[in-house]
Amino acid sequence: MADLVYPPVVVALKTLWRTLGLKFTVYGEANIPRKGGAILAINHVGYLDFALCGTAALPVNRYIRFMAKKEIFENKIAGPLMRGMHHISVDRSNGSASFVAALRALRAGEIVGIFPEGTISRSFEIKTLKTGAVRLAMGSGVPIIPSVVWGSQRIYSKRMKPDFGRRKFPISVAFGEPMIVERGGDVDAAEAELKDRMVKLLHFVQERYPDSHEGQRWAPARLGGTAPTLEEAQAEHDEFIRKLKEKNESEIGKKKKEEK
Repeated sequence: MADLVYPPVVVALKTLWRTLGLKFTVYGEANIPRKGGAILAINHVGYLDFALCGTAALPVNRYIRFMAKKEIFENKIAGPLMRGMHHISVDRSNGSASFVAALRALRAGEIVGIFPEGTISRSFEIKTLKTGAVRLAMGSGVPIIPSVVWGSQRIYSKRMKPDFGRRKFPISVAFGEPMIVERGGDVDAAEAELKDRMVKLLHFVQERYPDSHEGQRWAPARLGGTAPTLEEAQAEHDEFIRKLKEKNESEIGKKKKEEK
């Protein structure tokens, strides 16, 4: 497919990274296939993960088609850019259309980027994975490349103030060995293996990260950081969902009363 929008966006992003003084360290870029379809299954710690991971893949001359929530595509500024770069819109209430679009892209030889955790991990650990990446691999016959990005949360992440000052944050991106998922295989077992690979890859880059994690808000409790644990973050999420459900039910009840 023609890429008229992606190249100038890449130039703009590289300029932004230089302005911010980011220092990239990339591991395993040889694991990204030079041609043919593949799935990048990426952890999610910050709002810039997709752009940073996409930048790390540029040396192998591949553009990543990311799956992203439809709200981004509805934005007046971001929407045209996302469509122009042939990213894939995901409607969380009905994911069948995005699944078909991703399958089509993979079979056409594209690399599709997926965040199998679904949302940003507030604990900065690998959360429970959704099965989309595994099912896409089964349906398309392409490999999954376990991938992690580390350091992006220091720039901009959930419930943390963005820091776009020139602070020379180290950014680590790692691409693991391709994982082949057999068609008709055990989805749960493949998902567990993918998570295990992503966890090991995350620990690998964290062990080599140049800045100390001790006492940092952007670091997991396991490494001495002050981020919530996986269990605490899940409890926060459950409470948020509960309150959202109560709010929606209250608004529905109020609307019904007004209609009477």
